[in-house]
Amino acid sequence: MSVNTSGTEFDIDVFRRAVEDGDTDTLVGQFAEDADMETVDRRTPPSAPTVLHGRASIEDQIRQVYSMDLDHEVLECVTDGDHAAYTERCTYPDGLTVRSISMLDLEDGRIVHQSMVQAWDEESPGAVRIGDFDTSDDRMEFDHGHVESVRLGGQILNRLTLEPGWRWSEHMGPDAGTDLCMATHSLTLMRGTMGFRTSDGAERELRAGQVAFVPPGHDAWVIGDEPAVVVDRSMNG
Repeated sequence: MSVNTSGTEFDIDVFRRAVEDGDTDTLVGQFAEDADMETVDRRTPPSAPTVLHGRASIEDQIRQVYSMDLDHEVLECVTDGDHAAYTERCTYPDGLTVRSISMLDLEDGRIVHQSMVQAWDEESPGAVRIGDFDTSDDRMEFDHGHVESVRLGGQILNRLTLEPGWRWSEHMGPDAGTDLCMATHSLTLMRGTMGFRTSDGAERELRAGQVAFVPPGHDAWVIGDEPAVVVDRSMNG
């Protein structure tokens, strides 16, 4: 089914096939250049959702999700004028499941806003699962740092090593297309010292051994000549 939005059609069937087939290029192409994506779950509640601004940031998120070993299934999808909605089930090889429902706002045949609520299975009682950052094959290099990721049940843990001089607005912001990081973080600083500045101008310093909840709309940087090593619980399902 195609939806006519201001003379340009959004094809919900093409979108559905892209979601299920993992066609990330087609999926990213459904979003407008200045689109927003908002996610609410138990770790990022309605008062502090994860918000991504711009197609470049959304593309990074989509490619990260599809880099994981997940089976994607669209259960239902509906359209109404300049709006669409769909439910999705993602299943890990061990059977753990993520369910989500998304509302899409459409303009000129592209998604301009996606609002998603998601939930996932918890580990069964008594189940102990152990991961190892040092042997993880999920590793990504970036300017002034790298990250190793480990999935345990329904969440992802990231260990970031950030070199002296690293600053989010300088080394990550240009690719994200925003001056501030719009993700929500729940993190533990294992080594080094970091600074954070929120959108209201308030600054906080985090030292090794401390934990922090960092809301969307912030800058972050390494303080001093020692690398910062931080374990960050992913805000993605």
